Amino acid sequence: MRLDDDPALNVTEQGLARLEEWNLRPEQLPRHVAIIMDGNGRWAQQRGFPRVAGHRRGVQSVRSIVEEGVRLGLEQVTLYCLSVENWKRPAREVRFLMRLLRHFLLAERAELMERNVRLTTIGRRDGLPPEVLAEIDRAVAATAGNTGLVLRLAINYGGRTEILDAVKKIAEEARAGRLDPSTLDEADFAAYLETGAAADPDLLIRTAGEMRISNFLLWQVSYTELWVTPKLWPDFRGDDLLQACADYAGRTRKFGGLPASSLAAGAPAG
Repeated sequence: MRLDDDPALNVTEQGLARLEEWNLRPEQLPRHVAIIMDGNGRWAQQRGFPRVAGHRRGVQSVRSIVEEGVRLGLEQVTLYCLSVENWKRPAREVRFLMRLLRHFLLAERAELMERNVRLTTIGRRDGLPPEVLAEIDRAVAATAGNTGLVLRLAINYGGRTEILDAVKKIAEEARAGRLDPSTLDEADFAAYLETGAAADPDLLIRTAGEMRISNFLLWQVSYTELWVTPKLWPDFRGDDLLQACADYAGRTRKFGGLPASSLAAGAPAG
C-alpha cells in the first residue's frame, strides 16, 4: 500500500528526475505493473549460448525493474516467473530455473530489505522443491513488515488453475453451508483468487513481441492496458519500463464506458 494518497510522496528524488526526463508526472504512472518476462531462451540462442544463460541474464532485468519501480514509487510489480505449463520444458532447464530462483531469493534478500520491498508469491506450491519453498517462505517472512513496493512473483502459476482453485474453494464453502453462491458478486469471487484484495494491474508488459497473455492473471487483466515490446527480457531495463509508462500515460482508460468529456458532449456509445 502506498504511504500516502499523493503519488509524488512515494517517488524518490532520483525517480522525480527520471520522470522529468520523460515529461511525466507521478499521478500519470500505473500503480500496478505486471510483466510477462519472455525471450530468455531466444536471447541466449541468438548469441550461441545455452538457454540457461538467458535465464541467468534475465535476473539482471528483474533487479533493474525492481530498482526502477522503487524509484518511481510504484505500488506493485507482478512478474510471471514460472507457469504451470513450463514443467513441459527439458528437465535440465527446469532444474536450473529452480536453482536460479533459490539463488535469487538468497542473494536479493538484503537488497529487498534495504529498498523496503515486500515480497509475495502466487502459484501452486505442489511440485516445487522443498529447498525452494523454504527459501520463498524465509524471504516472504523477512520482508513482511516492509511498506514499499510489493514484488509479487508468480511461480508455478496459471490463470486457469487459479480460477479453478477459487471455484473449488467456493464449492467447498457452499457444501459446508458457510456460503450462499447466489449472493456472490465479482468482488466476492476475486477474494478467493490468490491475489485476494490486491488491485488489478493497470499495465501489462510483454517482452519478445508475442501477442498473447499466456494464461497470466486472466481474471485480473480484464481491463488492463497492454504494452508489447520486441525487446527480449534479458535486455529489458529501466528505460524500457519508463517507455511503457509513458505510453500508458497517453491512453484514456474507459473500463467499458466513456470518458467524462465524451459523456458531457453527449457522444453515442461505441
